[in-house]
Amino acid sequence: MRQPTLAQLRAFAAVAEHLHFRDAAAATGTSQPALSGAVAALEETLGVRLLERTTRRVLLTPAGERLAGRARTVLAAVGALLEEAKAVRAPFTGPLRLGVIPTVAPYLLPIVLRLVHDRYPALDLQVHEEQTASLVDGLTAGRLDLLLLAVPVEAPGVTELPLFDEDFVLVMPEGHRLAGRGDIPREELRELDLLLLEEGHCLRDQALDVCREAGRDASHPVTTSAAGLSTLVQLVAGGLGVTLLPRTAVRVETARGGHLATGYFRDPAPARRIALVRRSTAARAEEFEAFAAALREALRPLPVRIAG
Repeated sequence: MRQPTLAQLRAFAAVAEHLHFRDAAAATGTSQPALSGAVAALEETLGVRLLERTTRRVLLTPAGERLAGRARTVLAAVGALLEEAKAVRAPFTGPLRLGVIPTVAPYLLPIVLRLVHDRYPALDLQVHEEQTASLVDGLTAGRLDLLLLAVPVEAPGVTELPLFDEDFVLVMPEGHRLAGRGDIPREELRELDLLLLEEGHCLRDQALDVCREAGRDASHPVTTSAAGLSTLVQLVAGGLGVTLLPRTAVRVETARGGHLATGYFRDPAPARRIALVRRSTAARAEEFEAFAAALREALRPLPVRIAG
């Protein structure tokens, strides 16, 4: 069975609206003979009469009354499809589902949100804060479009877009023997009472890696952990030990309570790398690359080393 064409449906919808071939032709930018021929072809394809033609006016038949609404619905759906395709082709429009780890979200999201608001107002940013494993699963499954987290990510089929490297800072109770120092050797981590985040946070794993590199062994286990950096810093302020904070978190977290001091490691200081991560096959790869470049510029005021 032959299918009606969009041109035939548009011609019929125009005549049904105007009930006049001349006005309908003007509205669609076609000639009256072409319009009349398109409607006649539609009637032949459907096997029903849609119009009653007289020398003075045009009337819809009962079948025409019923099918005119259907034709408008089809044309509206096609129009919506074309608009959606246009939006997909246009960069920085439509939804962007961004996953962020908890040890990044409070410190970088204000910059990300301001960048999107000022530079990409047509972008519908949707933020999901989750731990690394959940975010990576969401990315590979298509639930998320882009991740903002610490790398490397141990997952196939993903591409990392490095943003910056940031040093770890030693946070300790006020009056600690290492308070205020700017040349702390990593070896100091071997015997300090170290407080870390609970299992599942990549920052915990990174801190443990730093400690192992410094020579810390199983004779000095980490006995206290916290669900978030704010709690961790409160425990430090209470005198339970020291902790490692990423440089971007220091100002925010240490300002929430007193009785804290900081110390900085001797170069090369232990550090972590923060990146945007996308699927390697992402259709919006070029858009995400441009977003990463814009974000690097927006992050320059932070105490970090921007990726080249």
